[in-house]
Amino acid sequence: MISPDQRHSTPPHAARGARSARLRSLATTIAFAFTIGASCSAQAGAQAEEQLAPSVATLLSQAISDSPVPSRYADSILVRTWLKAMSPRLAKRLPDPNERDDFLATVHYEATRAGLDPQLVLSVIQHESGFKKYAVSPVGARGFLQVMPFWTKLIGSTGHNLFHLRTNLRYGCVILRHYLDIERGDLFRALGRYNGSLGRAEYPDAVLANYSRFWQYTPEQPSAPLGALAVQSALH
Repeated sequence: MISPDQRHSTPPHAARGARSARLRSLATTIAFAFTIGASCSAQAGAQAEEQLAPSVATLLSQAISDSPVPSRYADSILVRTWLKAMSPRLAKRLPDPNERDDFLATVHYEATRAGLDPQLVLSVIQHESGFKKYAVSPVGARGFLQVMPFWTKLIGSTGHNLFHLRTNLRYGCVILRHYLDIERGDLFRALGRYNGSLGRAEYPDAVLANYSRFWQYTPEQPSAPLGALAVQSALH
């Protein structure tokens, strides 16, 4: 005898499909919001080495070129408010407050510089390395954002240290932005490329689940970027 509750319950496969659809919708919203809002365009780390067109290689090399975080970058009220909101969430993983603030300020700067959502970058780091600076994957990817060493030859310098905080985040953000451009703003597919698992849902689902569970953020300032508010709307 099937109870009324059983007749009207959602089958497990349908629930999983609905969740995946919501996450993909969130991915589209994040990518669109931060693409239009940008001023410029040890789980994984298996990006595929690719042959870059000379013009693309030149643009990526320029994007990689050193430009340190401005000395007073964290003094901006928008950045300071963001740091205040993010710091407690990261305290268990990075207990030293000075190290944590430096890490977060660099994440915010490099993500914004690349036209990415800083919370998205935190979500990728969480899944890729668990916030371990010296993480190395079985295939040799390195650091917070698990950057493959071949990228230093393609768009940077073989002397670049991928365990250096700013270097690792600079490469990772530029590479993710490159994939996002290739996929015409489709963040779900761009994340798949970043992980070397294009066409599979596990990695994008995991990153976006991190975003939804741990890194959502609503700016307190009325002049907050449209993208951040649009992401929040997509989650409700």
